Amino acid sequence: MNKNTIRCQDLSKRFGEITAVEGVNLTLAAGRFLALLGPSGCGKTTTLRLLAGFEIPDHGEIEISGRQVNGPGLHLPPEKRQVGMVFQEYALFPHLSVADNVAYGLPKGSDKQARVQEILALVDLTGMGSRMPYELSGGQQQRVALARALAPNPDLVLLDEPFSNLDAGLRGQVRAEVRQILRRVGATVIFVTHDQEEALSLADEVGVMMDGRLVQVDSPQKLYHRPVNRRVAEFVGEANFLPGQVNNGTVTCELGEFSSDGIHTGAVEVMLRPEQVQLRPADNGPAEVIERTYYGHDQLVRLRLKSGAELHSRLLGSAGEFYPGQRVELKAADEVAVYNK
Repeated sequence: MNKNTIRCQDLSKRFGEITAVEGVNLTLAAGRFLALLGPSGCGKTTTLRLLAGFEIPDHGEIEISGRQVNGPGLHLPPEKRQVGMVFQEYALFPHLSVADNVAYGLPKGSDKQARVQEILALVDLTGMGSRMPYELSGGQQQRVALARALAPNPDLVLLDEPFSNLDAGLRGQVRAEVRQILRRVGATVIFVTHDQEEALSLADEVGVMMDGRLVQVDSPQKLYHRPVNRRVAEFVGEANFLPGQVNNGTVTCELGEFSSDGIHTGAVEVMLRPEQVQLRPADNGPAEVIERTYYGHDQLVRLRLKSGAELHSRLLGSAGEFYPGQRVELKAADEVAVYNK
């Protein structure tokens, strides 16, 4: 069993009248990759800063690799936590070369030059040590910032919105490169993002924060298909909601009968992702196409049901052509998520 690198218990932080983080409990095993996902102002960056030691919690405890760094009467400064940090703006020293930026956090007496060359090779920047930050592309600056964070061989690597400053065309490539580098060294990682696609595609685990609270931590797949409540479901991807009724372990809604989770009873809301709703043309079908948006690889079709309720279906681009006014039959996936009204 992996040893936990991070353990937070009842972590809280206020700024005046504003509660930024409230009662956060979190554990993360060594070598795991966690995304903190949430809307702006939800507390995710403050949580990262508390872990790094840049902010002092009002309450709670933090352990990193079995060593307590925060608690009653205890606050270890950032430089004593064995934590590497990659900031949103990279925070490279503009007057220092790439090599000097990477060497900045290394302890005195170590073979800095050898470690710098080793880490530059790791991030595919061999031969660029003498360059200045302004001579690099955005993706290269990102890798220098990552190299500087990794150089001291930290127990934990923290990344704050690390890809938000990159052009959309470059973002996917740099994300893949950074993930590969971090996997290669077996780093334990927490990164903050408001981008659902980024969180779901990069992380082993995703923690959703809302209003200062950590409301769900799960694998990307479980988070997407089994959000803990409607608010999380709406934030993580697109979602359709229909009124339903649960009786004897079965939920019934306008699209038919489905297995229920055995927890809910009575009046509920049924959630289906757009890709869980499949279509086929039918002259007397119960639903009408309102709009179709074609993307090539897939298409999004907006529908109106007999009741007047609207929902979306996401299909492969090759699944056929649909047009406004067309009647269609619907088939929904066997499993749905259910929430109390």
